[in-house]
Amino acid sequence: MSAKFLDSLGGKLAEQWAATLLTPAFIFWAGGAIALFQRFGWQAPIDWFGQQPEFLQIAIVIAALCLIAASSVVVQRFDLPALRALEGYWHPWLRPLRHWCLARQAERSQRVGDRWQELAQYSPDQLPVEQREEWIFLDWQQHHMPLSNQLMPTRLGNILRAAEQKSLEKYGLDAVICWSRLWLMLPDGVKQDLQTARADLDAAARFWLWSVLFIGWVLVGAWWALPLGILAALLTYYYWAIAAAVTYSDLIEATFDLYRHLLYQSLRWRQPTDPTEERRVGQQLTEYLWRGF
Repeated sequence: MSAKFLDSLGGKLAEQWAATLLTPAFIFWAGGAIALFQRFGWQAPIDWFGQQPEFLQIAIVIAALCLIAASSVVVQRFDLPALRALEGYWHPWLRPLRHWCLARQAERSQRVGDRWQELAQYSPDQLPVEQREEWIFLDWQQHHMPLSNQLMPTRLGNILRAAEQKSLEKYGLDAVICWSRLWLMLPDGVKQDLQTARADLDAAARFWLWSVLFIGWVLVGAWWALPLGILAALLTYYYWAIAAAVTYSDLIEATFDLYRHLLYQSLRWRQPTDPTEERRVGQQLTEYLWRGF
């Protein structure tokens, strides 16, 4: 009985450690170990480890795995600051960089809008296949871009800012103010989909942060950590974080489209009957939720 229990316990621990080894934290510390061994030599630590008793070797391995797991938990606490950094909420001393990035985003928004207007003069059926695909892509880009006076300095920030504005533009409901109330009334299935999308976005921000931290191994002489960290951060941002932000923003917009009526019903607020009235009533409801009158 005890043998089966120990086998079961060992199997569970093995699964947990296997999951730990597949985390960005393990890659970070593995890179750090390679950097340290490369600078101070490989043979001496290996010989020292091999000379230790078996129980001490096991204790060292367990301690290393605990360090990896603990660092993973600590960095996970910085998911939100990392995501805010990717959105473009930067410290005031980065204001010159923010202004430069905002100018770049404004130029991109203007360029996309001008080209879309140029193609929109024709019916989609009249356009060649390539220009029709370009028009569709430009239309998609505009949908995930906020108003010119609400631009953020990064593409990811603009995607999420546009999602916040959609409910205000269409229904007069400020997503920042109304979201916490609406969330409490959503069906479990909708909540699960939103949580999955947000977890994917947070995971992308976390991996990006680990990539930036990986560059720090340059300080111990690992020059190769710089290009690897930069490459990982760029790939994570452009091919993971932005895609995750699009999915999350689309779900937020769809949630307001389909379930905003729950706010009116729960607050015993008169539900509007046409789009023009809804924007006005939605603004009143937002004001009530924020200020109480």
